[in-house]
Amino acid sequence: MEAVILSKEQYTDLVSRLDEIVNRLNAKNESKKDTFVDNQEFLLLMKISKRTAQTWRDEGRISFSQVGNKIYYKLSDVEKLLDEYYNKSFSKK
Repeated sequence: MEAVILSKEQYTDLVSRLDEIVNRLNAKNESKKDTFVDNQEFLLLMKISKRTAQTWRDEGRISFSQVGNKIYYKLSDVEKLLDEYYNKSFSKK
């Protein structure tokens, strides 16, 4: 194995760049979860009808926010819905 020697300045620069990368990745993951989509985007994303979306809301399958007549869903709730109904593939025997 080959050893690499860095000066204190190079090491500090490397660590700060790694910290910046970690912060960007964390911010990207957090912003995704806080993103809301309206009902129309939800329908297109899931390829379902308005009636199906209404049924899912009535049955409590998906959480939503309603402002006036407008309905919004968190992308994290959409992912949670998909994860709840996830089926692993069957193994071949």
